[in-house]
Amino acid sequence: MEFFKAKTYDFMGKRKLFFLISAICLVASYLLLITKGLNYGIDFAGGTIVQVKYDKPAPIPEIREALSKVKEYKSAVVTEFGSDKEIVIKIPTSSSEVGTDVGDVVRGLIKDTGNFEIRRVDMVGPKVGNELKEKGLSALIFSIIAILIYVAIRFEWRFAVASVLALVHDVSIALGMLVLFNIDINLDILAALLTIIGYSLNDTIIVFDRIREEMKISKSDDLSKVINDSVSKTLSRTALTSLTTFFVVLTLFLFGGEIIHGFGFTMLVGIVVGTYSSIFVASAFLKLLKFDLKEYRKKEALKEKRRKEKEKMRAMYEGGTL
Repeated sequence: MEFFKAKTYDFMGKRKLFFLISAICLVASYLLLITKGLNYGIDFAGGTIVQVKYDKPAPIPEIREALSKVKEYKSAVVTEFGSDKEIVIKIPTSSSEVGTDVGDVVRGLIKDTGNFEIRRVDMVGPKVGNELKEKGLSALIFSIIAILIYVAIRFEWRFAVASVLALVHDVSIALGMLVLFNIDINLDILAALLTIIGYSLNDTIIVFDRIREEMKISKSDDLSKVINDSVSKTLSRTALTSLTTFFVVLTLFLFGGEIIHGFGFTMLVGIVVGTYSSIFVASAFLKLLKFDLKEYRKKEALKEKRRKEKEKMRAMYEGGTL
């Protein structure tokens, strides 16, 4: 299926504009990360989360006032969860007493605020939260290093650097959006970020594979033309894949419930940013890194020559003439 006419678009001619857009988004993301910082959820910060459902709109001011009467619950955060009848109470530190039922304590504190039921109580200790945070960060770093090695072996080191720069670009903007919309960073958000890395890399590898093939068959020595031809040929495929994935994730975001709202939002941002980077950013990095098309073709020709020599030697050995 072709969404775009069979012609070459001048992506490289507009690369400065795309770099400017990316630079603005990255600077804004890093400023948000520095000034506001990530809002770690219970999984990473440690604490207790209590989900409560009322039979009428929850009186949040009354609930906050009732909780503030006890020292351990003064800093609790009360927010709506999906509807005005359901709330989530986030308590920064988990109870120090193993035998204490936090659900019962909360029930006793807010008993005069209306008819309700405690639907969920989750507790994570500070030590466990720190371990999860460290392991999550390690997973992100090791995945990027593994990708760098893989792409360097399969293609060429400039392709590897370009793909990693594109991944850092995607993850940084996704983190900036999470800070902007004050979304808690939990294990499901970490899973979404790792999924974004895989999705973005898949798109980038397909574009790079097309560029590599175009380098072999094209007679042009102009790298910009080769990249423009390659990206234009993969444009319909990229658009089709991205749109179908986007609509599936959008459905998940809209109708999947509040519990996976953060995951769906992160994935939506990742799909948009990942598609943008694979088309406009990743291949433009090859030009920025001064990829030498002629030198690359010489190396490929030498590899092909050696391969044919090995095949010839093997054939002679098998035929008994060596």
